Amino acid sequence: MTQLPAKNQSYPPAERLDLVEELHGLRIADPYRWLEDAADPRTVEWSVAQDTLCRTWLDALPGRRAMTTRLETLVSAGSVSVPVWRHGRAFFTRREPGQEHAVLWVREPDGTERALLDVTALDPSGLTTLDAWSPSREGRLLAYQISVGGDEESSLYVLDVDSGEQVDGPIDRCKYSDVAWLPGGQEFFYVRRLAPELVPEGEEQFHRRVWRHRVGTDPAEDLEVHGANLDPTYLYGVRVSPDGRWLVVDGSQGTARRDSVWIADLGVGDGLPQLRQVISDEAGARCFAWVERDGRLYLLTTLDAPRWRLCVADPTRPEPEHWTELVAEEPDSVLDWVSWLDGGATHEPQLVVLRTRHAVAELYLHDPNTGERTATVPLPGMGALTSVSTTDPGTQEGADTVWLGWTDFLTPPCVHTYRLGQDRTELAARAPGAVEPPPVHTRQVTYTSADGTTVRMFLLTPTEQPDTPRPAMLTGYGGFSISRTPSYTPSALAWVEAGGVWALASLRGGGEEGEEWHIAGMRGNKQNVFDDFHAAAEHLIDTGWTTADQLAIVGGSNGGLLVGAALTQRPELYRAVVCSAPLLDMVRYEKFLIGRFWREEYGSADDPEELRWLLAYSPYHNVREGLEYPSVLFTVFESDSRVDPCHARKMCAALQHATTAAPDERPVLLRRETEVGHAARSVSRTVGLAVDQITFLAHATGLDLERS
Repeated sequence: MTQLPAKNQSYPPAERLDLVEELHGLRIADPYRWLEDAADPRTVEWSVAQDTLCRTWLDALPGRRAMTTRLETLVSAGSVSVPVWRHGRAFFTRREPGQEHAVLWVREPDGTERALLDVTALDPSGLTTLDAWSPSREGRLLAYQISVGGDEESSLYVLDVDSGEQVDGPIDRCKYSDVAWLPGGQEFFYVRRLAPELVPEGEEQFHRRVWRHRVGTDPAEDLEVHGANLDPTYLYGVRVSPDGRWLVVDGSQGTARRDSVWIADLGVGDGLPQLRQVISDEAGARCFAWVERDGRLYLLTTLDAPRWRLCVADPTRPEPEHWTELVAEEPDSVLDWVSWLDGGATHEPQLVVLRTRHAVAELYLHDPNTGERTATVPLPGMGALTSVSTTDPGTQEGADTVWLGWTDFLTPPCVHTYRLGQDRTELAARAPGAVEPPPVHTRQVTYTSADGTTVRMFLLTPTEQPDTPRPAMLTGYGGFSISRTPSYTPSALAWVEAGGVWALASLRGGGEEGEEWHIAGMRGNKQNVFDDFHAAAEHLIDTGWTTADQLAIVGGSNGGLLVGAALTQRPELYRAVVCSAPLLDMVRYEKFLIGRFWREEYGSADDPEELRWLLAYSPYHNVREGLEYPSVLFTVFESDSRVDPCHARKMCAALQHATTAAPDERPVLLRRETEVGHAARSVSRTVGLAVDQITFLAHATGLDLERS
């Protein structure tokens, strides 16, 4: 075993600039501004030195071999997704043990299956990922999007399902694009950015438009449908009704939780669709709309209902004053999704309604005419529904069946079915790898935050009750109305199997309790998120599960901001930190990559009041000299197209300069990875990252990964 770095190990030198800017009367120091430029020779030299230091540390940590073996076993469980039905064909993904990425399959009406798209076969290096896919309504063509090296740029192709041949593409600049097929499979609507030469410098990631494309034609000839003269940060979604008559477009400025929705009757005229506004973002509400098989416009919305409600309207009179509430908001659950279920020859149609109660999935049936709840669908336990699907109008068999994508903390993604008239669900397809989960106790607990708010937290523990303080790993997210729900997490299982405690806090800023919960943790309320997190840590300590010297915290992206703020606000409360793909310079975050998308969530330094919000918690600006900071591992990805790695570079340099802790005792390290981005990655890359993170935290907190 390689020896850990010696006590005289020092950090790579990093020049501290005497750079102070004045913004709205505030003097703001930025000594590591030069680290924003990845191509600066100083940054290159510093980064290479950090690579050497980091690998020297991580490669010498005990338990790496045992943790690698265990994680490879747990990950080998694989996964399977719910089918998407098109005229009797079922399209789904499955990842077998040993596969780096899931493969897209098609099951024919006679039950035979064949692999349709395997990105590993396209690129054996594992750097290509399947970002999205959408079969045509007849199931004869498949639009799919792939990207390389983690950049999420999503080039769009069209595949002939029968022959497997490519019949269209690539169409570039389709990042975050829906594909909405018209009947007949000859045309679809999609979203694509304008060419870089057509937009101002620095705005290449913005300026999206909705287009209409005919398969096999030059995309330069596509009809621009929507988006001109709107804010360049608009993100769009597109949907077409089953009969092909109605086009629905939604949009929001970046990640703002305020939607605009438009609808067009495609049966009128033969030129540019005439979009009519359903609701404007001035209403301040989320709204997801589509035209269902019964011809009505369905609207899932937070308008007058922060926990969401379902309304319906005549598509020819789509404005809110003409809406009829069909499924009402509930005071203690969140309405997440609605699907249409035909019912078949022996049952009336139903609406399949997914709710979450404190982040735990529930499923119900409702009458589509009255909205009345008609049945409760039993689920396997305390978990999450990854997706819900029903058959399309062209599929004859299974019209009375719901396919449920299921996972929980111990169960890899699998598929259950529910048939109308039954009182149970049945396992239809398990994850293909047989993995015996470790003995783990799971529960959801409540605790009180600083202002008296009740917050919930999931706990995974090796014993039913606390017996002795143990190394603990606490994580959370708390932003963008994103809910963290129970899901199969190999790193958590491996940590608990080794004797640790794992905790997931449902922080304000997320969507676990609806839009009011989100608002309570965004913009000027962001400190509530950090207070909820600190209170979660204190609860784990007060109840005897851990101590401050055994407590590790982990977060990525907005969760990286969370743990960055946590370690600067309460360095004495945490022993070790993994901060992954983080936002950390909240004064300048808008200047990097797609940061402008997040103005509504965080606020903008262009506004004097909002700058003060940001400065109050911005981790980079709140590093103080002369404190003993926790051990910190920053993990960044050089192809990240969402969060620039410069955030972690600057923060790493600041902490290495400021901490009084010796590098050999509480190191501050930067782990870089190339040709991988913010989200999807190969299995081997996933395992490699997790091994580095877990062994780092285990060493700091005293968790023995090699115990029998």
